[in-house]
Amino acid sequence: MAGMIHIYCGDGKGKTTAAIGLAIRQAGYGQKVLLARFLKNDRSGELKVLSGIEAIEVVNPPKFYGFYNTLSMLEKEEIKLVYQEFWRYIMDRLAGGEYAMLVMDEFMAAFHYGIIERGQALWFLRHKPEMLEIILTGRDPTEELLNLADYVSEIKKQKHPFDKGIGARKGIEF
Repeated sequence: MAGMIHIYCGDGKGKTTAAIGLAIRQAGYGQKVLLARFLKNDRSGELKVLSGIEAIEVVNPPKFYGFYNTLSMLEKEEIKLVYQEFWRYIMDRLAGGEYAMLVMDEFMAAFHYGIIERGQALWFLRHKPEMLEIILTGRDPTEELLNLADYVSEIKKQKHPFDKGIGARKGIEF
C-alpha cells in the first residue's frame, strides 16, 4: 500500500505529540523514521527518549534562530539559506529509500514564512517516494497542502494555561 500524507494542524496543544506517537508506532514495527524539526530548539524532553530509539533519526538545522517574527532582516535572509541547506540534507537522507516515514515538525511555519522554498516543498509532496508516509505539523496549512493530504487532523484549543499567563512547562509543553 502506498504511503500517505498526514497533517496535524490547529491552535491546540498536541500536534508534535501526535506526530511523535505515530513515529514511535512506525519504529515499533522496525520501520525507519526521519524526524526533521523546523524552527525548534534542541531542548525538548522527547528528544532524550527518541535518541534511544534506533529506528528514529532526529535531524535539526545547524542553528536555532528563535521566533521568526522577532528576527532582523539579515537573520531572515540567513535563516532562508540555512534552511535551504537543511532541506537538501533531508532530501539527500531520503534518497536512499531506507525510511518508511518522514515527520516534518513545524513544517507549516517554515512553509508559511518561505524559510523553505514553497515550490520545492510542493513538488516533493506531489512526487514523494511512493511508499513514504509523510507527517506535517503546524498551524494554518494552506488550501493546497490540505488538498495534498490524505489525513487532516485539527487540534483545537478550548483552554490553555497560557491564557492565564502560565508559561510553557518542562515535560508538558517542551
